[in-house]
Amino acid sequence: MTSKGRPSQKVLEGRNRIRETLEVLKLSSADTLEIYAEETRDLKSLTVHRDRLSGVVFIDAFYVGDETYCDGEYRQQSVARAGARDYEVKADALRRSKSYDQFYAGKRIADFGCGDGAFLQAASADAGDVVGVELQESYVQALRQDGICCVRSLQEIEDASLDALFCFHVLEHLPDPLTDLASMRSKLRPGGRLIVEVPHASDLLLSQIRCEAFKAFTLWSQHLLLHTRESLRRMVSYAGFEQVMIEGVQRYPLSNHMTWLADEKPGGHKSTLSILDTPELTAAYEAALRKIDATDTLVAVATAPETGGC
Repeated sequence: MTSKGRPSQKVLEGRNRIRETLEVLKLSSADTLEIYAEETRDLKSLTVHRDRLSGVVFIDAFYVGDETYCDGEYRQQSVARAGARDYEVKADALRRSKSYDQFYAGKRIADFGCGDGAFLQAASADAGDVVGVELQESYVQALRQDGICCVRSLQEIEDASLDALFCFHVLEHLPDPLTDLASMRSKLRPGGRLIVEVPHASDLLLSQIRCEAFKAFTLWSQHLLLHTRESLRRMVSYAGFEQVMIEGVQRYPLSNHMTWLADEKPGGHKSTLSILDTPELTAAYEAALRKIDATDTLVAVATAPETGGC
């Protein structure tokens, strides 16, 4: 154990099965690996790899441990780097509640890694029943006080009891994603929907512009895997889901990209430059990024097998 009572890297590294998972999915091999970076923004000795054929970016043999997500201290560190995320949380919840209402209206749903529950709060008025799954204890207690059911593990949800399960920017944090996806599938009724959002390895600032400041900011010890369209499709399909659809979504507008290029820092979407982000321009910019497969986010929408699957 470390001096703070957290498991050491040596203890935790066996839990990270990302490289093994990518090899099973035929997305990486020893012959096609290259070093993408020799450090992350928070750990100077942690190597990040990239497969030069599939394009996936990943961290091998490291996991911060569940305790990190239980106490939530890392969120304060993120605020120190990029500022409070109240605006982004609200914007994401609004976008998701509009984009995915067909999957939650009148349905029993769960949000895996729900955080402060912003999406569940937005969806609860129209959903039949909502439940959050969250490790951070303060969020669990706050949601319960607000009347929203929140549990600490998927195992607390009855099998085949959900119509839809949402997982927003959580899959990339999981050291054994195939096992977790299989658990998610077991909680869905036959024909139930899985909706997953993940960061995109082919983000414009990484793949086309190659902004080093953005790369240094994005590579984080907790981001164990940055997906491509194909890697996300294969992973969700391998976990037993059917009808897997992959879509590109742009969370951050043109003003944010301009600020990264001009000032090498985030936050342009909350600056005076954000006046450029009219609905028309934002939609057109997202469409252009989709055309070249360079959005900052990928979304998978998939279906649990009607017969129970593999």
